[in-house]
Amino acid sequence: MDNKQTFTPLNEAAAQLQELLTSVCNDCGPALDKAVKTCCTALKEGKKILFFGNGGSATQAQHLAAELINRFLLDRRPLAALALTCDSAVVTSIANDYSFSELFVRQLEGLGRAGDIAIALSTSGTSANITAGLKQARELKMTTIGLLGRDGGDCLKLCDIALLVPATDTARIQEVHLLLGHLLCCLVEKEMAS
Repeated sequence: MDNKQTFTPLNEAAAQLQELLTSVCNDCGPALDKAVKTCCTALKEGKKILFFGNGGSATQAQHLAAELINRFLLDRRPLAALALTCDSAVVTSIANDYSFSELFVRQLEGLGRAGDIAIALSTSGTSANITAGLKQARELKMTTIGLLGRDGGDCLKLCDIALLVPATDTARIQEVHLLLGHLLCCLVEKEMAS
């Protein structure tokens, strides 16, 4: 195999990601800064951050919660964060006894309090259980933050702070959501550890 041969799919993905990152860097800076400050204020007041999403976004919600409850880069005290997708008994009982659209509503009603932060991850912004969760969080007077894709869908208007990745390719959206999530965790950790 010729080492100089170009792997076209990799180059195409890299070019798409670079273009998207440039767009997000130009547009999301103020929202990211506001999200960091909001999360830090809540944590300093003894509040918690509740992450939720579906599919790959559920996995990212778990990942980001772990970065805060454990550590990201610094050794420091645990920060109050939880993903609402980790407990299979809770997920399956709510889906069975009520409906999948109630999955996050029930958990937020039980765990969320005024002043807490609800962070929803959605590549489409249109998932019924995500929009229902954001509505519930607002009823509870929680601050709502969205890591959203496409045009933000129905979730956009339900988020106090939106980090929007304006793309249609789910993989690219999730890749940028991970970067934004890591930056959020890094900056929150740095502030909370100082």
